Amino acid sequence: MRKLIAAMNMTLDGFCDHTEMNADDETHQHYNELLRGADTLIYGRVTYQLMESYWPAIVELPTGNKPTDEFAVLIDNLTKVVFSRTLKNLEWKTAKLATGDLKEEVSALKEQPGKDILVGSPSLIVALLNHKLVDEFQLCVHPIVAGKGLLLFKNISNRINLKLLKTKTFRCGVVAFYYEPISN
Repeated sequence: MRKLIAAMNMTLDGFCDHTEMNADDETHQHYNELLRGADTLIYGRVTYQLMESYWPAIVELPTGNKPTDEFAVLIDNLTKVVFSRTLKNLEWKTAKLATGDLKEEVSALKEQPGKDILVGSPSLIVALLNHKLVDEFQLCVHPIVAGKGLLLFKNISNRINLKLLKTKTFRCGVVAFYYEPISN
């Protein structure tokens, strides 16, 4: 069975607004390694549109920054499954619109052969966590207190205990926490 990994950048106070953080080369390299171990990304509409509006253009016109340009190519080539009630068409060449129930579709994806599956949309992380489908968290906590924004773990229906697998500290002060949910 494939592993479903919830991966997210967040501030120390739990917000995941990308405008509050700035990924440096080391952070991009960390995510490049994560993408190399996966073959599928799961997105909601908002995150999909954010990513689709930026990364394909970097593939076409690289920045000259190796980790950023590599990230663009890696993410461009992965299959993207997008859950949306409003989108009808997707422009990104490797994206497909999910048409069924979230729990059923993701459960079926996990049963298929392949590499890890990554989810990077806050609302989908919460929904998949509530369905007990998340196998691992990789949370990059940035040394920032934002005070406002989109909370990652709002709308959790029940307490979830986690086991710390490892940590990774970056020179810029970001700390990656690797957790797996454990049965209560």
